[in-house]
Amino acid sequence: MDGEVRQRTWWARWAMAPWRGLWTWLLWLPGLLLLTTLNSALTLIPVGIGLLLMVPVLVWARSLADLYRKEINKWTDTRIERPYLPAPEPEPGLMGLLHRLKWLVSDPATWRDLLWLTVAPFAGVVTAALPALLILYGAWGWLLAGGMAEVITAHGGQEWYGFVRIDDASAFDASVEPATAVLGTVFIAAGFLTGPKLLDVHGRWARAMLGPTEASRLKLRVQHLTETRSDAVDASAAELRRIERDLHDGAQARLVAMGMSLGAIEHLLDKDPEKARVLLAEAREASATALRELRDLVRGIHPPVLADRGLADAVRALALDLPLKVETDIELAGRPEPPVESAAYFAVSEVLANAVKHSGASRVWLDMRYNDGMLRITITDDGRGGASPENGSGLRGIERRLGTFDGVLALSSPAGGPTIVTMELPCTLT
Repeated sequence: MDGEVRQRTWWARWAMAPWRGLWTWLLWLPGLLLLTTLNSALTLIPVGIGLLLMVPVLVWARSLADLYRKEINKWTDTRIERPYLPAPEPEPGLMGLLHRLKWLVSDPATWRDLLWLTVAPFAGVVTAALPALLILYGAWGWLLAGGMAEVITAHGGQEWYGFVRIDDASAFDASVEPATAVLGTVFIAAGFLTGPKLLDVHGRWARAMLGPTEASRLKLRVQHLTETRSDAVDASAAELRRIERDLHDGAQARLVAMGMSLGAIEHLLDKDPEKARVLLAEAREASATALRELRDLVRGIHPPVLADRGLADAVRALALDLPLKVETDIELAGRPEPPVESAAYFAVSEVLANAVKHSGASRVWLDMRYNDGMLRITITDDGRGGASPENGSGLRGIERRLGTFDGVLALSSPAGGPTIVTMELPCTLT
């Protein structure tokens, strides 16, 4: 079965690459319209209308470049990240429009997008589009061999196909039609054979034009670290407030009540020993309850099984406590750093809790592996689907928790299911 899948994938790659390349090349057509509109906007700047047109035109250019990146990412092994600098806070009115225009114009990626739109037709025709053009030219050779050559010469025309000349003198030459058929076959074969390679070459060129520079990559990295640091600080403050609230409303209150009971017992020991004995039993029960609440609180901060036995066993123990059937497949050759281990554990805990509360699932599959410096966790359930970070299911909190360690979360949850949550955390194992 795997061999058949690989064979179909191989065939799809070689068969479809020329046409995918032709599609990516044809994206310069809306780019041509965009450049024409941009030129009109520039000429209208002296009368003020051009400034109003510049912002939507440049945003349109980014949308077109994003579509191009998406297609390249889908069809080649080249991955192109968005290179744009962080956007400012939106402002109303004309001044807001001018500030947005200033942000767009001052971003080097804007000018690289426009440069790409200008040179894409020329660079694309010798890379992405060339295989499809070769195939179409080869098909023309077969048409000539099938009788089109006679039609051309019958109307007084002539044509060169490769090195084969077709005119009145050669119309009835028996070697012309086989020659065009052979040449056509060669062109078609060359188109299919070079399709994937030239599409990859085109993808690398597009990455050089549309990918982030080191400066923009650094600024985006600074923005990401600033956001994750802010999220980490907020999460830490919220966790401290939760711990304080749990201590104040739970164990602390019980310990205060137990202290009052012990004070009353001191006064009742001589006067009413029976009453003192009842209060003493209540105090003992309150101390047991306070101890249990403290243990639950500590378990919420850092579960003992996680500290003692590591992430793999802690997740297995977590799965055993769920009311659903959970199949785990965990392969870890060591333990991540404690902060990463804790983040991964609580992320898994939140996703499993969502599956229990919201999905309507009956089974869950959990896969956890470590490869090439990346801890990858995939959780799949057979529930109703429809999960989204916007519906308050805690996925945003998981994203923030993982983002603190440069981790990412990907969600696939179509209506009707299944829901697949994939988390990745860069780390090292010890």
